[in-house]
Amino acid sequence: MTSRLSLRALTLGALLLSSAAPALAAPCGTGSFETWLEDFKKEAAAKGISASAIQAGLSGVTLDKSVLARDQSQKVFTQSFEEFSGRMVPPRLTRGSNMLKQYGSVLGRIEQTYGVSGEVLVAIWGLETDFGVNIGKFPTLRALATLAYDCRRTELFKAELMDALRIVERGDIAPQDLRGAWAGEIGQTQFMPSSYIKFAVDFDGNGRRDLMRSPPDVLASTANFLANHGWQRGKDWEPGSANFAAIKEWNKSEVYAKTIAAFATQLSRAP
Repeated sequence: MTSRLSLRALTLGALLLSSAAPALAAPCGTGSFETWLEDFKKEAAAKGISASAIQAGLSGVTLDKSVLARDQSQKVFTQSFEEFSGRMVPPRLTRGSNMLKQYGSVLGRIEQTYGVSGEVLVAIWGLETDFGVNIGKFPTLRALATLAYDCRRTELFKAELMDALRIVERGDIAPQDLRGAWAGEIGQTQFMPSSYIKFAVDFDGNGRRDLMRSPPDVLASTANFLANHGWQRGKDWEPGSANFAAIKEWNKSEVYAKTIAAFATQLSRAP
């Protein structure tokens, strides 16, 4: 998980987010965090987020210096594909094969709906969080508020914090249950809140898009993401293919994308 989070955090820095400068927002990193947060709450209200969601999500939120320390000490990822895949895939292969069988019916329905192969979804699930075991322990709203207050990628993380509040507002996850990686990724396949809002689906039919606890929702939402990023039904996912390009939209690191593809291929050959 640590290596994967480092990869995602590195790719986050490359994302561009265009938006008009908000009239109500205090400048990043100036004044106290508490003052900045109060101004952010006003901006969230002006953007239509309910007072109850703002209160539930941001009441008592404080700056997390450990998040800033992690963000400012990122190292360049230097492992080769052979090194990374050799470390990440073999320990997860048996459990991945078991998960493929355990969720075979669900994965079949997901492939019918979205066209994405179950092996690829299980590979992503295993590499991201060991099949939901290690989803991260950082309170998401606090982490995102901290990164939005900091001046490195303010607009990116402000937008993610807004979307995290929208997740709370629509009742998908309670604020206290929103926990994940230090850079704001949440759920069993580590969606950023903006992707959660766009691509999360209620596949188990309980009325909530729960990427924390519901494997059907997790796997179907991951498939929905890939389907919306160019996945072609019935085609392979080897490097150079259109489906490999869709996997790279999931994580822009060539090494990580190739590891997903290799893991999925091994799962497809498992007895």
